[in-house]
Formats: sequence, structure tokens, C-alpha cells
Amino acid sequence: MNLRAVDLNLLVIFDTLMREKHVTRAARKVPMSQPAMSSALARLRVLFADELFIRVNGQMEPTPRAIEISAGVTRILKEAERLMLSEVSFDPSASGLTFSGRMADLMGSMLLPELLATVTSQAPGVKINIEHTPIDKTITALEDGNLDFALSSQLRHTSGVISEPVITDRLVCIMRPQHPLTSGKLTLDAFLNIGHLHVATSSADVRFVDDLLSGKRLRRNIAVTIPHWLTLPFVLARTDLISVVSEKMATTPHFSGLVIKALPFDAPPFSWNLYWHKRDTSNVAHLWLREQIFRVCSLI
Repeated sequence: MNLRAVDLNLLVIFDTLMREKHVTRAARKVPMSQPAMSSALARLRVLFADELFIRVNGQMEPTPRAIEISAGVTRILKEAERLMLSEVSFDPSASGLTFSGRMADLMGSMLLPELLATVTSQAPGVKINIEHTPIDKTITALEDGNLDFALSSQLRHTSGVISEPVITDRLVCIMRPQHPLTSGKLTLDAFLNIGHLHVATSSADVRFVDDLLSGKRLRRNIAVTIPHWLTLPFVLARTDLISVVSEKMATTPHFSGLVIKALPFDAPPFSWNLYWHKRDTSNVAHLWLREQIFRVCSLI
């Protein structure tokens, strides 16, 4: 293929269509007229010799070929963005950059209000997309350039990914006030035998507490597994399940009304970390965003 004959703006349009899955919404994002977006889609189909998007229930669903090339297109656009950005050209107040990050829903509820208030004030044109990336795919997404940052804990990563602690925390047990285990000290036997409500974003998402128990050759009784932290307090309020969460999370308004108990075994403090790829360490725009995240985390 002769790249000189290819309009590379089509890659931006493809990436927007992958995100929006709707021609009219994608046209508003770029921005361009709806007929121009339809025309660009027709050119993309010729370029890649594939339909790329098929209309299903009012949405443009990507074909297997579109899904295959999506990660590569996103990576190319990210690299082009980095290439064009220099220390003298970055101005938060005038920037229109888009950053993609990964954090759990509850972490987002703790950080995003203050972070987005800061970003909106200093950089009204900057956009932030928070992705629902499974724990076991987060590092790969950082390496591939599909994520700019991640906020999580204890992610095993390669030397290409940098992590820095931003919040110190510890594990606690929570339950409803009417729970039979609220009276007296929580014993290890009671903790292990009662039903636990476990939060996991994927099958590979194993919490710190399970690693600790495994090291003691113990296992808790996980009765229910759910994918979202913000569902947890509603379930606990109506059942005799218990759950292990971070103390920072347990003391947020989302968990008000639940009883916090110390774990019946030694659990050392742990940290929530900010992860990013080392290629972005000196990138001024990324450095600016990390500074905002560090500041917000210091307030928690």
C-alpha cells in the first residue's frame, strides 16, 4: 500500500466510530457533518476491504476485522500524538488531548469528582475516558498504548511499566448492623465460614486477602461474586454476607450505615498505585495529568 495515497485522518474517524458505534454521534465528536462521516466510512471500507461496521439495533457494531485492527489504530494515533507534543507546545488551557485510564468504579467515585473539577478548570478541552479494563488485561493495555494510566493495586508488571504509590490503605471487614457477627470480636473461624461477597472484574481478579489466606493455607467461603464495587453495599444491607474492602473505601458515603470490623488475622497495609508506561515518563502532558492525580490522591 502506498501511504502517500492514504488519508491518515481516516484512522481518526475509524477510532471515533469504534468508540461511538454510531455515525451521527461520531460525526459530532470529530466534528464533521453526518454525510461527510458516512462518506469517510465508505472510504474506510474500501481501504480495509471490509464492511468494518454493521448496523444492529440502531448501533454500528464492529466486524471481526474492525476489532482486529482497532488496537493498532489506537496505538498509531497515540504515537502520533506523542510525536507532535513537545514541551514548548503543551498548554493545558489550550490542549484538546484525550487521556484513557483504568480504575474501579468505587475508586472512580472517590477520585474523579475532584480530578475532573481540576481538569475542567485548568484544561477545559482535555478529555478523559475511563475504561472498564479487566485487571489481567490492564498491563497489556498500558504497554500497547490503549491506556495512558491505571489506578489499582498489586499489578504484576514488566520493566516497561512504572508504578508509584499514591494512597496507603488497609483491609477491613464490613457487614450490615443487624449481622450476627457485629457483637463481640470477629473470630477467624467465623470469618472463614460465613458467606463472603467478593468483587472481581474478571476471573483473574484475586484480592489481596485471598493471597494472605492462601499463605496460611486457609480459604474463605466466597458465596457470591459481582463485578462492581458500588453494588456491594446494597447487597450487604439486605443479606448476612460479609465483605473485605479497603478502609478508605469502607469510610466513603457509599458504605455509610455498614459496620466496620478489623480482620481476625494480620494483614499489613498496602498501597494503591498509579501505573503508566515509561515512554510517557517525560511526556509533559502526561506529567501534568499525573501531577493532578497525585494531588487528588493526597487529599484522600
